[in-house]
Amino acid sequence: MKIDWAALGSVFGVSLVVTVSLVALFTLGVKGLAHRERATAQGGSAPLAVTGAYVCFAACAAAVAYGIYLIMAKA
Repeated sequence: MKIDWAALGSVFGVSLVVTVSLVALFTLGVKGLAHRERATAQGGSAPLAVTGAYVCFAACAAAVAYGIYLIMAKA
């Protein structure tokens, strides 16, 4: 049995980058919603922050759906 270390390293690197990116996107979404709450408490609104938060959450959902699609396509 021979292990393809280059392929293993490639999978590890891509997994690491995608995981960190998804966590960062989700964090930006939560931060945008927190900004909206703060603006609402001060009597204002933050439509750009809310729109950005929803875009971040949609990107996270799309990435997860694509990952599930890739898993199911290989089965």
